[in-house]
Amino acid sequence: MASLNVGNLGEYLREQRRQAQLSLRQLADAAGVSNPYLSQIERGLRKPSADILQQLAKALRISAETLYVQAGILDERDRDEVETRAVILADPSLNERQKQVLLQIYDSFRKENAPAAAAADAGAAVDADDEPPHTNRL
Repeated sequence: MASLNVGNLGEYLREQRRQAQLSLRQLADAAGVSNPYLSQIERGLRKPSADILQQLAKALRISAETLYVQAGILDERDRDEVETRAVILADPSLNERQKQVLLQIYDSFRKENAPAAAAADAGAAVDADDEPPHTNRL
């Protein structure tokens, strides 16, 4: 598991809170955490647990995965998937059922394409290992 990058998480949370037009106290109340604790998270002084991040995400109406990436809990390689999911979930023009259907379709395409991506990654690694040594021929 990656180490927490608490400073960036705090800045990100503050920005999300401001975009949601919530005061520190309002977000703390909605997430079920104390006002001082949330302030310490935003200032990079505290490392919240995954459960606290989930509560904050729910209160901010963003995906918990987005906060996990910001906190360094979720691997950076998963960022594109997380961002795609976050965009779908945040789209105000879609109702909840439509969002869930889109996410199911997205998941099915990712699963369908996963073997090809894994094979391509494995092939690239083998190709790099099989390169003949470079020689200077005149």
